[in-house]
Amino acid sequence: MPELKQLHACHAPAVLAFELANRAYFAASVPDRGDDFFDRFADRYTALLAEQEAGICAFHVLLAEDGSVLGRFNLVDIEGRTADLGYRVAQHVAGRGVATATVRNLCRLAASRHGLRTLRAATAHENAASQKVLAKAGFVLVGPADPAVLGGKAGSWHQRDLVLQP
Repeated sequence: MPELKQLHACHAPAVLAFELANRAYFAASVPDRGDDFFDRFADRYTALLAEQEAGICAFHVLLAEDGSVLGRFNLVDIEGRTADLGYRVAQHVAGRGVATATVRNLCRLAASRHGLRTLRAATAHENAASQKVLAKAGFVLVGPADPAVLGGKAGSWHQRDLVLQP
């Protein structure tokens, strides 16, 4: 059973393997991270952990039973009880409900663990799969996204108001 875990230093090798294995798949729907991301991965990873420690972001990995990364699910720019959601799942689990289930789970954690009340996510217009995941997870379309947020692509913001469950 996959498990959602907050990002930790020990996850670095599995995260790098995930990013490398799925690079071409991701680049088909979101801007490629570029060679510099991989060349400077250790430095970037350390910076992510520092941002998380400072409370600016909360990074998560969905781990398979063997410890491999099935997906990354991130809460970024945490401010005023609001954060932006970003996620990506491995090609071999795409289309199986993994992203939807994990986004729903992260919405619960965002409210209960991080005290957030609103999540936003931007998707490019041509990224129908992400739009479907967000709709199934309770997000609603709220308006256009600046193309700078989406690597130069036109897109939209989606939002979900979070409610603590009893």
